[in-house]
Amino acid sequence: MTLATATNEHLANISNTLIYSAMAVYTLAFFAYIAEWLFGSRSKVARTANALTATPAKSAAAPAVTVNKAGGTAVLERPKVVTRSASGARDVPDGPGAHGGDAQGDLYGRIAVSLTVLAFVVELAGVVTRAASVQRAPWGNMYEFNITFSTVAVAVYLTLLALKKNVRWLGLFLTTSVLLDLGLAVTVLYTASDQLVPALHSYWLYIHVSTAIICGAVFYVGAVGTLLYLFKDAYENKLANGGKPGTFATSVLERLPASASLDKFAYRVNAAVFPLWTFTIIAGAIWAESAWGRYWGWDPKETWAFITWVAYACYLHARSTAGWKGRKAAYIALIAFGCWLFNYYGVNIFVGGKHSYAGV
Repeated sequence: MTLATATNEHLANISNTLIYSAMAVYTLAFFAYIAEWLFGSRSKVARTANALTATPAKSAAAPAVTVNKAGGTAVLERPKVVTRSASGARDVPDGPGAHGGDAQGDLYGRIAVSLTVLAFVVELAGVVTRAASVQRAPWGNMYEFNITFSTVAVAVYLTLLALKKNVRWLGLFLTTSVLLDLGLAVTVLYTASDQLVPALHSYWLYIHVSTAIICGAVFYVGAVGTLLYLFKDAYENKLANGGKPGTFATSVLERLPASASLDKFAYRVNAAVFPLWTFTIIAGAIWAESAWGRYWGWDPKETWAFITWVAYACYLHARSTAGWKGRKAAYIALIAFGCWLFNYYGVNIFVGGKHSYAGV
């Protein structure tokens, strides 16, 4: 064994250790987010329900959030009133967040974010170390793609937080997905460090695959927002029609942003990254011409990338069409994200093609 080989193996072992360490910290963050939601459930804030059952005048002047402090109360923030996208609907304020207006819940939420930052740094170090061990971009197989994908997804979340966006409610769902993603990576998809086949030795690897990873991470964030929008919209409709949701649904959903806010968030996220997905497909076609002598050959990966593009184009069009706003457009968005997931997992695992050379 040469010194270079021994060094690469040592770096690969360090990378594996860092990924496992990141999983441990993400697990702590997961429990901290759980604590935030649990303490928040003890809060007696119920602004969404109050706004839906109050008169329009009272709804527009929704009360500020109060938190319990030393036996008294203190104002935390005034809710922002938004208008739902459905015509004729009432104004509904955004929920207070996972902490539900509880000071201790808010503290656990801040701890969870801090742990998420730490886990992100450790995981990023694991990805960089993996790249050093193979002396190339760390996305030559599904294992490397998975660990990079989850790192970028967390980066998107932390960037939105840094920009003062109201997305801390996403933390629990994100850490759950990241733990599942990394668990799948280190058990089923793990591939030892190795060099790439000649077709992948191109600067287009850095351009095409990196943009695909970024798009997937952003599409994921948009999909979570879309899914929660569907639940929150059903909750608001039930209240508006005089129904009484269950205790668990009320405790969770009343703390999320209003359905209009979630709908707008998902739309903006998907619309912002759609041009980059278009570029990803174009870059892949250019790389295909360089590697295989043709721009497009309807390879399964190419086909499903195009299907995903069409699905998101339909969503964006539906979102701007009067009769398709709201839930109908949301269903299309989830179908589009399902196409993206199948393009990555389904095609790579179950369908053969020119993109199968990297293996699992």
